[in-house]
Amino acid sequence: MEKRRIEPSQIDHRGYIADIFYKHHIDHVAVIDTVPRSIRGNHYHKQSIQHILITKGSLEYWYRSLDSNEPARCILLREYDMVSTPAGEVHALRMTEANQFIVFSEGLRGGQDYEADTFRTESIIPENLRF
Repeated sequence: MEKRRIEPSQIDHRGYIADIFYKHHIDHVAVIDTVPRSIRGNHYHKQSIQHILITKGSLEYWYRSLDSNEPARCILLREYDMVSTPAGEVHALRMTEANQFIVFSEGLRGGQDYEADTFRTESIIPENLRF
């Protein structure tokens, strides 16, 4: 897991431009709107890499390595935060409020390939925090 804050790369009197990726291969992009008190994920990808950019609201990002027996860790993502999920990392998103995020995928993830590289797991979110 790698977290970074999206910052302006160009600023002038008209506003700013924030580069999300520069010279980076992306196979699929999706916008996801989520309602409060919901959970997404609890899966991993064997080959695909995902980058999640929060555009509205916030969410809890839970993660752990597929081969780890350690409890999952959690970071809070807010607007303009981006997290990158490598292959082999189990991840889940816990929504405490309505939010929107954009998922940029390297590898199989969109259209007919949506589940091609998705492997479901038991919930990695502690039981007392599940909705």
